[in-house]
Amino acid sequence: MAKVYLIGAGPGDHKLITLKGMEAIKKAHVVLYDRLANPKLLKYAKEDAEIIYVGKAPNNHAYTQDEINELLVEKAKGDKIVARLKGGDPLVFGRGGEEAKRLFEENIDFEFVPGVTSAISVPAYAGIPVTHRNVSTSFHVITGSEDPTKEEKTVQYEALAKLEGTLIFLMGVKNLSKISTQLIKYGKDKNTPVAVIMRGSTKEQRMVKGTLENIYDIVIENNIKNPSIIIVGNVTNLSDTLRWFDKKELFGKKVLVTRTRKQASRLSEKLEGLGAETVEFPTIEIKRPDDFKEIDKDMKKMDTYDWIIFTSVNGVNSFFERMKALKMDIRHMGQGKICAIGPATKDALEEKGLIVEYMPDVYRAEAIVELIKDKIKPGEKVLLPRADIARTVLIEELKKLGAQVTNMAIYETIVPDSKREELIDTLQNNNIDIITFTSASTVRNFITILGEENKGLLKDSKLAMIGPITADAAKDLGLTCHIEADKYTIDGLVKAIRNYSEEDGKNA
Repeated sequence: MAKVYLIGAGPGDHKLITLKGMEAIKKAHVVLYDRLANPKLLKYAKEDAEIIYVGKAPNNHAYTQDEINELLVEKAKGDKIVARLKGGDPLVFGRGGEEAKRLFEENIDFEFVPGVTSAISVPAYAGIPVTHRNVSTSFHVITGSEDPTKEEKTVQYEALAKLEGTLIFLMGVKNLSKISTQLIKYGKDKNTPVAVIMRGSTKEQRMVKGTLENIYDIVIENNIKNPSIIIVGNVTNLSDTLRWFDKKELFGKKVLVTRTRKQASRLSEKLEGLGAETVEFPTIEIKRPDDFKEIDKDMKKMDTYDWIIFTSVNGVNSFFERMKALKMDIRHMGQGKICAIGPATKDALEEKGLIVEYMPDVYRAEAIVELIKDKIKPGEKVLLPRADIARTVLIEELKKLGAQVTNMAIYETIVPDSKREELIDTLQNNNIDIITFTSASTVRNFITILGEENKGLLKDSKLAMIGPITADAAKDLGLTCHIEADKYTIDGLVKAIRNYSEEDGKNA
C-alpha cells in the first residue's frame, strides 16, 4: 500500500535519527531528502530504492515546495512507500504540515516521524542547555528568516523582548543585525549574551559568542553563515564549562574509510566516537569463488588436517558459510589445532564455538611461522582457508618446515563497481583529512579506482596504514605513509590516528 513517512533526520549527526525513522528509510521504495539531512542516512535505504535530492538553499532550489508536494503524490500513487527525509523535525519550520495536507487532499496515507530539532540539539552539542535551573525556565523557538523590519510581521519582537527565557532563532544569520536591533529597541538589555552556532553536531561545528550589541560584527568577522542557529540568553555562558563535542580528540577531522561495505562500520564507529566524521568509500569487495569443486573436496576431508590456520575474519566467515552450504558443522573439523593470525580472527572463530590454541603476538604471516615452527612436525597437514590473492610467504615457510599445505582460496577480493568520478568528487569536495587502509588490497584497489593521473588529489590528506604490509604496498605505488599502526588491528589503527592527531595538534 502507498504510504509516505515524513521523517525528521535530526540536526546533522546521522546517529540522532530515531529508530522509527531508520525503519521507514529501510523499507522505502523512494527516498526524497533535503539539504540538511545527512546523506549517510541514504546507505540504509534499499539497494534498488530511488533516491531523489530535493534540497533548497537560498536562491538555489532543486525543487520548489509545490513541486516537492506533487512529487510526493506522484511517487506514492505508484503504490510505493516513500520516505521524505527532512533536517531536524518535519514540523519545526520544516513545512511538513504543508506536505501532509497535500497528501491528505489526495487521500494518501502518511505518518509523521518526529525528529530531533536543531533548536535543542545544536545548543546541547555546544554545551548550552536551553533551560537551566536558576538561569532559564523556558525557551522559545522563532523563525529567523522573517525580516523584523517589514511592515506586516508575524514575529512579535516587543513580546519576545520581555521574555526571561531563552530565545532561539533558526536560520537567522542573514537577519541577525535586524533581530538584535529589534530586541534592543523593545527593551532587551544590549549586554544580553548571545551565541551563534554554525553547522551544529557536525565536523564543521563552530560557535561564536558576544552580546546583542556586538554579535553581528563578530559573526561577520568570523564568516559564520547558515545553517546556523542564534541563542539569546544567559544559558549561553554555561558553554564555558559544559562544552563537550568539540573537545573530542578527533573533532574536526574527516576520515575516508576504504574497508568493505560490511566491515567499514566498525572502524567508522570507533572514529566517530572520538569526534571524527567518516566517509565510507569501499575499495574492496568480498566475492564467493565461481567454482567450489576443489574447495568442497578439501572441506569434506578437513578432519584429516593437523592444523587449520585462519588469517582473516573474512576467511573465517567464508569458510563457515561454505560449511553451512554443505550441511557440515564443527564436528566435521576433527582434532586439528586451530591458529588465528590476530584477535579479530580469534574472536570470529570463538563465536563459532572453536577454541583458538595459537595466536602470534605480531599479527602477520611470518609471526605465525615463528610461533608454530617448534610445534609443527614434518608431514603434518595444514589447511589455509584464505583469500585468492593472499601472500605466498606462509605457504613457502610452512613447506620449509616439512608441512603438507593445502591453500584453500575460500573467497576472492575484487575491486568493487565504484565510479572514478565519485571518488574524485569525494576527494575534491569533502576536505578529507585522513584516508585509512586496512590491507594491501585496499591500497592497490584505491589507486586502480582513482587512476595514477589523479594521485595529486591526495596531497592534502594523511594516509593511515594498519601495518607494514599495507604500508609497503602504499610505498610501492609511490604513496607516502604518514600513520602506521604498531598493533595491526582496527584498535591499533585508531590509536595510531589518535596519537598522530595529538602530535599534529601540538605542532599546529
